[in-house]
Amino acid sequence: MNAPRPLLETTPHRMTPLARLPLFFALKGKRVVVAGGSAAACWKAELLAAAGATVAVFAEAPCEELSALAASPPNGAVILHRRAWRAADLEGAVLAVGASEDDAHARDFAQAARARGVPVNAIDRPAFCDFAFGAIVNRSPLVVGISTDGAVPVFAQAIRARIEAMIPKGFAAWAEVAQGWRARLGPADLPATARRRFWQIFACRALRNPERAPLEEDFADLVAAARTEGGDAGRGSVTLIGAGPGDPELLTLRAVRAMQAADVILYDDLVSAEVLDFARREARKLLVGKTGHGPACKQPEINALMVALARGGKRVARLKGGDPMIFGRAGEEIAACRAAGITVDVVPGISAAQGAAARLGLSLTHRAQARRLQYVTGHGADGALPQDIDWRSLADPTATTVVYMPRRTLPALLARAMDAGLDSRTPVLAIANATRPDETVVAASAATLAERLAASPTAGPVLVMIGSVCANADGAAAIPPTKTRASHGG
Repeated sequence: MNAPRPLLETTPHRMTPLARLPLFFALKGKRVVVAGGSAAACWKAELLAAAGATVAVFAEAPCEELSALAASPPNGAVILHRRAWRAADLEGAVLAVGASEDDAHARDFAQAARARGVPVNAIDRPAFCDFAFGAIVNRSPLVVGISTDGAVPVFAQAIRARIEAMIPKGFAAWAEVAQGWRARLGPADLPATARRRFWQIFACRALRNPERAPLEEDFADLVAAARTEGGDAGRGSVTLIGAGPGDPELLTLRAVRAMQAADVILYDDLVSAEVLDFARREARKLLVGKTGHGPACKQPEINALMVALARGGKRVARLKGGDPMIFGRAGEEIAACRAAGITVDVVPGISAAQGAAARLGLSLTHRAQARRLQYVTGHGADGALPQDIDWRSLADPTATTVVYMPRRTLPALLARAMDAGLDSRTPVLAIANATRPDETVVAASAATLAERLAASPTAGPVLVMIGSVCANADGAAAIPPTKTRASHGG
């Protein structure tokens, strides 16, 4: 009998080190100094003016582009002073940018700016910079900044081009209207959960309609939807989310959106820390795992916790490894929510079998070898080998069998299957920590896998695949395939 497991609330992981801190300055109407008359100085002055700054440019011999910019700035103002800069010119500036001819001029400019408390950027001279300009994707007021800490500017530009291709220009209109709509949400008298839901629905609608500007009727529709879906009468909701086998890149877009919308996340031991990083940072994260043969949260306790949180108006995400509908006890949790009148939704995930097969380049239904794919659990509710398994189906040479959670029962399971007719030479794979960096694969035959797995220093969740297709897996070529009677037409 597994020991009760205390409810453990986890805190967000510490952020990994940042080479640069991305900041967005509000420069409208503020004074910025640019020293230099080159094309590089002109480009920085144009960026600053586009942000609404009043840009004072000091240049004895400004380039033609700089003179043209002063005559017609994109925003703000560009005031051209046809002389060299002086230290007093930096008084009252909020930023300073210098296009210097050499390190000595750059050092003098940086020292003068810092003496007056003004952050400075020396173009192409990072040793004298307090801040850096990154590559910019401009869908203002939606703005994306990209930095490589000056190491590979060309790489930053390539990433900018990729992001620009992904973000339609129409998003600018949606981001702009959001500024006005935010002020209107107060009089709409929406509770906090409904306001957050408003912006989630807003984002979905913008993503679906980037080619058109938002309309007034959109606002009314979103308010009505948020009021309905955001927790009427203080009632929250539950979403069962498939977290996949561990690799965070296998999360679906819908799973990520659901995690970022949740107030509370209840997660299993099989959910990797990298997957949890996609959750909203402010969300509570509670470990409710059921470790095999170890401390465990009982299923009725998990059901009661989900219902209690949802009744308190929380949007609950129940995060499960793999797919929640495959040996995830989702049926019991769905039934508990429905019995309590709680709205419940399911977001499917990549199953452990799918993830493992993809990593191994293994077709589980190879038409020349397998006519059927079946999933079997390796242990019952009591932790022992289930007695109601159809052993003849496991022995079928035309089937591919995937066994979940079989680590302790594997010797008995394979022995029973061979007693029922499974060829002892049948190729078998055991995959531990599928799709994760520490994934381990043990390849053997049905007769030898249990012994080889016991001798292997593998830890973590194990999945076993049985069938002639296993001989096709990367790294499993040493296993001779057995003859099968499987055949697919066409």
